[in-house]
Amino acid sequence: MNSNTQIEPVILEEPSVYEAIVIGGSYAGLSAAVQLVRARRQVLILDTGKPRNRFAHASHGFFGQDGSSPKAMIDAARKQVMAYPTARFRQAEATHAEQSEEGFRVTLADGSAVRAKRLVLATGVKDNLPDVPGLKELWGTGVAHCPYCHGYEFGGRKLAVLGVSESSVPASVHAALLLRDWSEDVTLLLNGTKGLSAEDRERLTARDVKIEAAPVERLIPKGHDLEAVEFADGRKSPFAAMFLPTRTSLSSSIAEQLGCEMEDGMSGQVVKTDARKESTVAGVYVAGDSTSMGGSAIFAAADGCRAGSMAHQSLVFPKKAS
Repeated sequence: MNSNTQIEPVILEEPSVYEAIVIGGSYAGLSAAVQLVRARRQVLILDTGKPRNRFAHASHGFFGQDGSSPKAMIDAARKQVMAYPTARFRQAEATHAEQSEEGFRVTLADGSAVRAKRLVLATGVKDNLPDVPGLKELWGTGVAHCPYCHGYEFGGRKLAVLGVSESSVPASVHAALLLRDWSEDVTLLLNGTKGLSAEDRERLTARDVKIEAAPVERLIPKGHDLEAVEFADGRKSPFAAMFLPTRTSLSSSIAEQLGCEMEDGMSGQVVKTDARKESTVAGVYVAGDSTSMGGSAIFAAADGCRAGSMAHQSLVFPKKAS
């Protein structure tokens, strides 16, 4: 078939029970939805319009979309999904979910409820930012969390990696070691925390990463960019950008309400899934940052693709009751 073939818009009656509800309409959710609607299944997408990377001006490393704004990427993807006649979309927050006779019942913030045979949870995570003056205002511009997403744009300049707590030191060390491939001038700011082992200090020294132990007082902005870091002792050091490996928490409690088992992820608690992206609750599939796959738009999209296709296959080949 010609790749430019247009989908003729068709208006179908809204079903009383959807074959799948996708909660979360960003990279993972839309990727899951497109697999299901292309299989001609009735799908409802619920989204609050608050993707994790909404603070960034551009997204990088996504094949065919490098440098596009997160909003432009999501808007274009949603338009393509909604061209399929079995797709429905609601700008709404899912506040509660439970198992029902049909499969699942999802309650929305306005009190209404929708039902489906399968659920795909793509609700993502939120970054828990430390209470450092100036950091929140620069998040997504002068302060970033992913070298692969934003490292190239700051390449060759003076970069900082911020440690937040003793438990965050290993992740901060990891980021600082990575960033040396983008810049010859990288400093790990321990921010008064302890926990840097002798082995890690040797690794940092071997990669020519500087170490600053003093607590950080505040970040000094220059518009949307980072200009300098001021330390508690009054010193100021100029930096072009800062990287912060954040701790995260789930953006929604829906998985917990359904009884899905959790596990420890790279930066916080995530929903446990099998290789088919199914959670420990039958019929509930999970994709994106709220599972072990996290931190990148293209990772989330790939994860959503798998979750959507596996959710579809479960409708064709349902598990036999034991």
